[in-house]
Amino acid sequence: MANVTSMNLETIPAGHGVAIELSFGSDIIVINTYGTQVLDTWAFNLGDPGEYMSMEHTRSRLSRLSPRIGDSLFSNRRRPILKLLEDTSPGIHDTLLCACTKEIYRELGCDDGHRSCESNLHEALSFIGLEIPVTPAPLNLFMNVPVAADGAIDRVPPQSRPGDRVRLQAVMNAIVVFSACPQDVTPINGAECIPRDAHYQTIAREQDHQQ
Repeated sequence: MANVTSMNLETIPAGHGVAIELSFGSDIIVINTYGTQVLDTWAFNLGDPGEYMSMEHTRSRLSRLSPRIGDSLFSNRRRPILKLLEDTSPGIHDTLLCACTKEIYRELGCDDGHRSCESNLHEALSFIGLEIPVTPAPLNLFMNVPVAADGAIDRVPPQSRPGDRVRLQAVMNAIVVFSACPQDVTPINGAECIPRDAHYQTIAREQDHQQ
């Protein structure tokens, strides 16, 4: 576990989600505190949540499967919504797989009470008074989904380390949602299959500090 006491951090509880309003030009740093936790990540236009970060359009604009430092992440209207400023991890993130759902856990033998990233998204948004009719495909930070030459995909433990972090900047006023994925059946969250807390910090744009 990384030392998180020296920063003013908020917690993303294991198996749960949080929604954060982020103004244009502000940054958010998300920390993989234990090194094994996958974080499903969404972003919505604060003024029009019908515009949201789209993995399909991001892959199309970037012409690759995973973003790199300096890349923008694009909305379903082909506009940049977030920008990847920093990534201290090996840079392995997933843009292919859907958020986990109660139906997926049912297939894995769990009961309908098992938490999911889909339910975490909608629960977190409800806490800030927002309801959306869809579950967009998330950016799965730190998720390791290798793609074989024949097109087959696998789900293996993350290669990130304790304390690895990703820094994202809002390119418009946005709502960012993180879900500390509750997957405890497959090794998505490490070989021990244990969901863990992650942490984040928001950083206001420079002019906000000057006001």
